[in-house]
Amino acid sequence: MHIAVIGTGYVGLVTGACFAEFGVDVTCVDVDRQKVDSLNNGIIPIYEPGLDKIVEKNVAQGRLHFTTDIKHAVENALVVFLAVGTPPQPDGTPDMSYYRQAAKDVAEAMNGYKVLVTKSTVPVGTGKWLHEFVTANLSFDTEFGVASNPEFLREGAAITDFMRPDRVVIGSNDSRAIDVMKELYRPLYLIETPIVITSLEAAELIKYAANAFLATKITFINEIANLCDAIGCDVHDVARGMGMDNRIGRKFLHPGPGYGGSCFPKDTRALTTVADQFGVETRIVDAVIEANERQRDAMISKIEKLVGDLKGKRIGVLGLSFKPETDDMRESPAIDIIKAVIARGGSVTAFDPVAMAEAKHYLPNIAYAH
Repeated sequence: MHIAVIGTGYVGLVTGACFAEFGVDVTCVDVDRQKVDSLNNGIIPIYEPGLDKIVEKNVAQGRLHFTTDIKHAVENALVVFLAVGTPPQPDGTPDMSYYRQAAKDVAEAMNGYKVLVTKSTVPVGTGKWLHEFVTANLSFDTEFGVASNPEFLREGAAITDFMRPDRVVIGSNDSRAIDVMKELYRPLYLIETPIVITSLEAAELIKYAANAFLATKITFINEIANLCDAIGCDVHDVARGMGMDNRIGRKFLHPGPGYGGSCFPKDTRALTTVADQFGVETRIVDAVIEANERQRDAMISKIEKLVGDLKGKRIGVLGLSFKPETDDMRESPAIDIIKAVIARGGSVTAFDPVAMAEAKHYLPNIAYAH
């Protein structure tokens, strides 16, 4: 099978490389010529353990290709994944301009039946919109299917998450499109990975709902951690005792300065925006967003409790990205915490094993250690 992946950001690059590892012929498309040239020269623009080796292997074996020619990629593909960025706007809604442009380019390049698959995280109702929009912009009259196939990739563990996922969600109202997608994911079906078939709308909502729930677990244990500080007991003992209950589970019960990254902040805000549009209250998610923002401020109080007035004090910071095993600085709690230390007259020396080059774009005026 031949597929095209539009967008070579984090999701697009991991998706394309892993499908190539399954034996699929993959063409990854990006409008950024410099990025495409770098990828063709074996230079990976993001840090993700193991990704460089998979890309190198599949490029060498002729299964993975990088290009700026979207027309050629779409013409030769049966399945076209839309994996472009949908960054948050000031009001919390995702910016769909890149997605819209990619959809238009795909529509104009269609030369026969294709399955158009949304891999980007998008508002509920996007699949229905995509079908109407592509139909209106076709240069060649042809049938096509639309599907939603949300990603659940953890940065730092994305290869494992793709190769051995908890489940694969395929949302579509088109039986032919579902059959094509099931065939594409056949290697995972053979290792008994659950394949969840839903409507377009349910698949779009599953992504938001899953991330909002995980953000809720993180925020809950952070509030328990604050209570433990006041009481004088160890939150790790509490988390361990909670996590042994199979109804709760141990994952995401790790206290810290709050969640960050490219998914949880954006997706929790987007979920509340979708709910507002449908006239539904999301009080729990609203509270999670507020509590997560407060948690960053709480870290400053903890530092001041340890060292007193921060003026003239030098603070060491170990870890700058929003989590280990990634260089992603988007919405990292470290940014707000470091800026708050500096605003109070302190200075900062920081170290991160992989994120310092990226961190300098966000925090240019601190010292970086070896």
